[in-house]
Order: sequence, then C-alpha cells, then structure tokens
Amino acid sequence: MKFKQNALAAVGLALTFVVVPVAAQDLAAGQAAFEKFACASCHGADAKTSVMPSYPILAGQHADYLLHALRAYQRGATGSTQVNARSNAVMTAMVAQLSDADMRNIAAWLASLPSDLAISK
Repeated sequence: MKFKQNALAAVGLALTFVVVPVAAQDLAAGQAAFEKFACASCHGADAKTSVMPSYPILAGQHADYLLHALRAYQRGATGSTQVNARSNAVMTAMVAQLSDADMRNIAAWLASLPSDLAISK
C-alpha cells in the first residue's frame, strides 16, 4: 500500500512539472515579440497611445480576448469564411508572422500592462 501511495505521489508531482510550464506565458518574450513585430507602430509603445483613434488600446485588455482576436485575424488571413475570422489588411499581414506562442506571450504581456481599461473597486 505504501508503494502505491508513493507511486501516485510521484506521478502527481511529475504532472505538476509537465502542466505548469505549458500554461505559463513568458511576459518578457511577449514584450520582445511586440517590439520585434512592430506592433507599436500602430498601437503605440505603451500599447495605449495608438497612432489613430480607431486603433484599439491593447494595454490592460483581457489576455483571452487579445488571443482570440489575434487568432481571428490569422483565420482571416487564410481567407477562412469561419464566423470567428477577422479581415483587416494590416492586421492579417502582421499576424501571419506570429507563432501561437508569440500570440499567447503578446496577449499575456499586454494584459499585464497598467491601463485605464480596468474598473477600480
């Protein structure tokens, strides 16, 4: 019985190390990708001061929303007619360069930035 408990504990511990790194996002990599892919040229270096009023504020947005939007632009770039596809000439060209890890990291980094988008309690 003791062996079985130790084996289960070891498996649980191993799964913890396998699952956690997959779920974690790299904020430094997100910032680096934001800079590398010139996102600031439209959305501003702080992701809050866009060059055009019609461009959205990205800082402080929910990471899942940002990731969904980036993936929707990628689907739009492929000519997909799926409901969750976005079409924009600039954004579809930009996201075509991004890997899924880039998108997850950028979304996490943008969500971590301070912004007036949050509601204070």
